[in-house]
Amino acid sequence: MAKVNDKYNNRRARVRRELKRAGNGRPRLSVHRTSEHIYAQVIDDVKGVTVAAASTLEKDVKGALKTGADKAAAAAVGKLVAERAVKAGVGEVIFDRGGFLFHGRVKALADAAREGGLKF
Repeated sequence: MAKVNDKYNNRRARVRRELKRAGNGRPRLSVHRTSEHIYAQVIDDVKGVTVAAASTLEKDVKGALKTGADKAAAAAVGKLVAERAVKAGVGEVIFDRGGFLFHGRVKALADAAREGGLKF
């Protein structure tokens, strides 16, 4: 019987494999969520560096939110990471949802990043 983590890791590997095929050298917007926080970073895989990052653990974000585990928090992180990425010169990314389904907090972060100026 497959365990929950096995299914998550298989899904994550499948998503990453497809991103490498479709990426064409674009940086990826990687999302990770836990039960209490959400994290996002723009990674340039060609150079192997993180261009921009944001999470609900940052002081300015954490102070403005009731909790780090809702759609409002995800939207705040999405806008912040998009702002930082555009400032660093990245306008077009590929979205890496990891092993998470594209709904709820992950979708809210993606929509906010689009509103913030990132194209994907």
